[in-house]
Amino acid sequence: MLGKLRKSVAKLPFHESNLALKQVKCDACIEENGVCKCDNGGIEGMVMTEDAAGQQARSGNSSFLHAVLNMSGMLIGLGQLSTPYALENGGWGSVFLLVGLGFICTYTSHVLGKCLDKNPKSESFADIGENAFGRKGRVLTATFIYIEIFMALVSYTISLHDNLITVLSRTQIKLPGVPNLHTSQLITVVAVLIALPSLWLRDLSSVSFLSSGGILMSLVIFISVVCTAAFGSVEANHSIPFLHVKNIPAISGLYIYSYAGHFVFPNLYKAMKDPSKFTKVSIVSFAACTLLYTALAFLGAKMFGPEVNPQITLSLPRHHFITKIALWATVLTPMTKYALEFAPFAIQLENNLPDSLSSRMKLIIRGFVGSILLLVILSLALSVPYFEHVLSLTGSLVSVCICMTFPSAFYIKLSWPHISKPVLILNLFLIAFGSILGVLGIISSAKMLIKTLLRARST
Repeated sequence: MLGKLRKSVAKLPFHESNLALKQVKCDACIEENGVCKCDNGGIEGMVMTEDAAGQQARSGNSSFLHAVLNMSGMLIGLGQLSTPYALENGGWGSVFLLVGLGFICTYTSHVLGKCLDKNPKSESFADIGENAFGRKGRVLTATFIYIEIFMALVSYTISLHDNLITVLSRTQIKLPGVPNLHTSQLITVVAVLIALPSLWLRDLSSVSFLSSGGILMSLVIFISVVCTAAFGSVEANHSIPFLHVKNIPAISGLYIYSYAGHFVFPNLYKAMKDPSKFTKVSIVSFAACTLLYTALAFLGAKMFGPEVNPQITLSLPRHHFITKIALWATVLTPMTKYALEFAPFAIQLENNLPDSLSSRMKLIIRGFVGSILLLVILSLALSVPYFEHVLSLTGSLVSVCICMTFPSAFYIKLSWPHISKPVLILNLFLIAFGSILGVLGIISSAKMLIKTLLRARST
């Protein structure tokens, strides 16, 4: 059973699904024995035994190409939708920040591989945090992971809402007794309720196939934008300003979110047949994603100029058939992510329930808590339906730590006192740069979000 689950993890190509499946070891224990033997302790769980680590290391079956596809799929996601908007608002000079962050995140991915080399028993991002800074390191990293998953789900639900009302723009629904609920909100509620039963699924492998559309969706979006420009529906003749310095902090969160995925990379590393090629996998994957983001950003900004939407799919001509495909792809993707994203919470919850409870009761509790959590996410998404601000805040608050500051801090601690001075200076610089970027981004995106909320309330 464990071997099959590990193979399913290696085959998952999309970023958010892999975040959810990072604790599949514990799920295997639940499926086989009814009681987890992995010494889990709430948010501090997943302490692997030496035998289990050895068994997993031997089960790696991912080739170089497979690993590149997996890592690329993890990186490409919601961030892709916002790159044209970020470039337009930051100016074409901000592309140097986009590319620079790509280089930095490639390096920090390489650094994570080095951390795993130093302790082969490490299984996850949280394990590396514990090896570096003890239990407090595990708690901190696990907390940031769960916050990113939660905020990603909120962003996905906002994207679902925005694209769904565009697809069904002519639909009018009124619910008796709830006059204040708009049609767009009702449609979103129905879509989330349709996805709700997936949270009650216990076997993750039964829903893992849902993640396979991630790369396909990204290609559909990119092809839609290219075709729109190529066939003359929209001329790419807008001029892009050189630089808007005041907007850089806010758009930096959008850019860094586009490279979010580092806390899944240890799973990729362990799944590889030859982990020594992990750095090459990182270089190829980040290079491909950076090229895609840059091309899409320039094309979208040139086509739509200041009118470009924070989600590029919403700027495309609605009457085009390929636009409808892109919109539906963007609509269906969030609905397939809820169960996979919720898995880390669900597994930890089930592991911490009393052993005296039956499997059926554990499933009921797990499903009930998942349903409540999803309804909270839905309420937040409908209350704060501002995709660009929420995504920017997520990038500045959480992603910058997971992608930049944490890996460098882990590496310095684990390599001390053998780390060379140039490498030490480089990693200290990345920690400082990431911290400054994160703080400025949080302040800027939070201010913009509050202003938008106040403006919406006053109208």
